[in-house]
Amino acid sequence: MTKSDFRAYCLDRMKYSSKYSKNYRDARVRSSLSAILKKIKAKRILAFWPMGFEADIRQTILSSRHTAKVYLPFMDGVSFKMVPLRYPLERKAFGIYEPRDSYRKYNLIDVAIVPVVGVDGSLRRIGFGKGMYDRFFPTLKTKPFTIFIQSCECLTTQNVCDDYDVQGDLLITPRRVYSPEDIYVKRTTRRGRRCYP
Repeated sequence: MTKSDFRAYCLDRMKYSSKYSKNYRDARVRSSLSAILKKIKAKRILAFWPMGFEADIRQTILSSRHTAKVYLPFMDGVSFKMVPLRYPLERKAFGIYEPRDSYRKYNLIDVAIVPVVGVDGSLRRIGFGKGMYDRFFPTLKTKPFTIFIQSCECLTTQNVCDDYDVQGDLLITPRRVYSPEDIYVKRTTRRGRRCYP
């Protein structure tokens, strides 16, 4: 199985996952994320403003602003930069909402909350194929604690990603929270692939 095959498989699963259970799945993801952020006590967080098919973590992001500085990605060429979360948000390329540009440069965060399409056996990210996070992470001063968020659990025990793909510390899905050891060790099919609605 190649990375592009697995990405297509995961995108199909996301597309056809039940709309009726989405609110329940989103609430489970938010609950896990809130508990982890509270435990970590991060002061600088890079988050994302979800698109319709991604896990809706907006409540958690907004409540985090009481105790931490929260940043969102701002498209900048083939990558992005961080800008503080502030209103109004404007709809930009790919239907992504962004705050207005900030001319100050930010490159230090404690935690990165990153959306994923799929995850491989070494907890490396499979995104939409644009490579924006892969280009962005090397610009940071230090590697942040990286939390992947999935609205529909889709992971493989195979290592299909490249060395430059972003590696996570945790994966939060509606079913549970995974660490790298959980994904690599546990196999549930002969193909080493799992995906739940």
